[in-house]
Amino acid sequence: MIETFTRELPSGIVLSCRAAGVAGRPLMMFLHGFPEAAFIWDALLLHFARPENGGFRCVAPNLRGFEQSSAPTDVAAYRPHLLVQDVAELAASENASGRIDVLVAHDWGGAFAWGYANRHAGRLGRLVIINSPHPGTFARELRDNPAQQAASAYMNFLARPDAEALLAEDDYRRMWPMFTRMKAGPDGFGWLTEDVKNRYREVWNAGLGGACNLYRVTPLKPALPGASADIPLLPRERLTVAVPTLVLWALDDAALLPGLLEGLEDYVPRLEVRKVPGATHWIVHERPQFVAGEIQAFLARNQ
Repeated sequence: MIETFTRELPSGIVLSCRAAGVAGRPLMMFLHGFPEAAFIWDALLLHFARPENGGFRCVAPNLRGFEQSSAPTDVAAYRPHLLVQDVAELAASENASGRIDVLVAHDWGGAFAWGYANRHAGRLGRLVIINSPHPGTFARELRDNPAQQAASAYMNFLARPDAEALLAEDDYRRMWPMFTRMKAGPDGFGWLTEDVKNRYREVWNAGLGGACNLYRVTPLKPALPGASADIPLLPRERLTVAVPTLVLWALDDAALLPGLLEGLEDYVPRLEVRKVPGATHWIVHERPQFVAGEIQAFLARNQ
């Protein structure tokens, strides 16, 4: 069964979490993205907590700014290193070593997982990234690739001062197309049931300001019309990842294009890439058992 709890971190940030499995077992942590929340991982939490699938202690926090987790109003409180710190402090609250045996992340969660893997490699066993760009290749594509610039233009809308108010209007009428504007898989949008919509409404009703602050604080977004891009050149030592890494990439993602995979092995030498046709950015919703199976096979290859 899924347990829920809140955890106050040494920084003072409080994270609401979902979990399965026995405390003290090897830790498997799951990081969600926008406009999602920790509940998207429930099927995977239950899968990997089972003894036959590893018997992990599975924990999925709601990132700061989401659901009932702390949502500071200061935009600077969403700088990436602070969310990476949240991950490290949550891991330390689960076991004395602070080790994460497996870190799984999607979308914005992946941004912080890449950062954690770079800064805390000695406390991480394996990394799984699901449709979340590496900062090195994302910066390159935002500078040089007009197609990715156009695909990422929505980021500037979400960074507007009035974004959260606009998103909340008319029962979140601007939010639902984030899911449905992408090409439907074989089962259409059957996963987006009224029950799932109500779970999203509960999350979004807690406020969208913190989530929008992720877009306000990041320099990795395309230039506004008529402006020149100011994409930073990040030092290589902040981009490399040494641990075994699986990148699971749904190819019908309209926001994150396959060009983001090019050159990724230069930063991540122990890399496996699994491209998935017929799936979108929302593959965790669309094909949870497939995702679980791919992760399971990766873990078996990298014990």
